[in-house]
Amino acid sequence: MVAHILVADDEARIREVVQYALEHQGYRVTLVTHGRAALERARQSDVDLVILDVMMPELDGLDVCRELRRSSTVPVLFLSSRGEEIDRVLGLELGGDDYLTKPFGTRELVARVKALLRRGVSPGAAPGTSPRAPEDAEVLEHDGIRIDVERHEVRCGEHVLRLTATEFGVLAALFERPGVVLSRGQLMQRAYPFDNLVTERTLDTHVRRIRAKFRPLDRDPIETVHGVGYKAAGA
Repeated sequence: MVAHILVADDEARIREVVQYALEHQGYRVTLVTHGRAALERARQSDVDLVILDVMMPELDGLDVCRELRRSSTVPVLFLSSRGEEIDRVLGLELGGDDYLTKPFGTRELVARVKALLRRGVSPGAAPGTSPRAPEDAEVLEHDGIRIDVERHEVRCGEHVLRLTATEFGVLAALFERPGVVLSRGQLMQRAYPFDNLVTERTLDTHVRRIRAKFRPLDRDPIETVHGVGYKAAGA
């Protein structure tokens, strides 16, 4: 099925450029002009990816993402003319998967969209239900934590944790080889095998988000090996 992409931006020219570029690739595109409409539309189950302008009326893109992450793992790509690193990190910390600074080229936009869809769900499926984990393993278990690939489910004891497709890919890559220390470069290759746009800083941000979700359970599934990279904790 064709992937359905929601684009939220209050600039008509940006909407037109994004729509043309994505429809040219065969995607189905829905356009909205402000944050509240984006949030309402994104909550519908048929959206496979959301592109959010950071600065929008009613609700800005950061607020939309924050609200979405309360109930959805749909991939989120931010668009913004604000290119400062602190803004990019903030967007990722709130649950975004990637960040593209205006002005941008349509080729880069399409490349990032394709990469996010590969990390996420099959087009037309419910967001967050069919991730692609390393080696296509069905179940990964380590130190009391269980990753069910088919269900896109992470369990720690009796608790189910909600991870985005990007976070899921990072944790699955580490749990696939417990005890093996992966450099940031190796982890990026295993977690995002089709995406050469991921940076080490972005990876570190996703690791922090994973840890934050386990913190209420007094667990940390990832161990930092200083000067080398990361490995599954307890291995």
